Amino acid sequence: MAVLAYLATLFLGKINHLKQNIMSQVKSGDKIKVHYHGKLTSGETFDSSAGREPLEFEVGSGQVIKGFDEGVTGMKVGEKKTVNIPVEEAYGPRNPEMVIEMPKDRFPKDMEIEIGMPLGMSDQEGHQFQVTVVEIKDAVVMLDANHPLAGQDLIFDLELVEIVGASPLIIMP
Repeated sequence: MAVLAYLATLFLGKINHLKQNIMSQVKSGDKIKVHYHGKLTSGETFDSSAGREPLEFEVGSGQVIKGFDEGVTGMKVGEKKTVNIPVEEAYGPRNPEMVIEMPKDRFPKDMEIEIGMPLGMSDQEGHQFQVTVVEIKDAVVMLDANHPLAGQDLIFDLELVEIVGASPLIIMP
């Protein structure tokens, strides 16, 4: 009986060691917490978690841009690194077809429209999206529905705070 208890303890120890090694680095399916500082290639900050709770998300779920997902993959808790994310792995290139003309008479009469102003719109299916006023002409307002960071290479300083949990590991016999 003592031999069985010893083997069970040894086996559980190996399983825990394997589990720790597998969970020690971020992989797809992990829920993680990460602090970040996002910058443009000019050095200008566009977003940061400084002074806030770290960003929590599931790696590989599509909750963040592809380059961010790939940047945290393989990190260990406490590790810091900088990742350069090209346009294609960030918000994609700017699409000129996403700049639309909206007749001025479609805006409320008392609304003061300004260049750079963000506006909320919805399509025929009721999906909400944001546009930005990019030009004001005599009869129309030019609205840009591209993501504000579209067409930009991005730089993120990352710090992995915690691996909160992972998708269950399935061990096949």
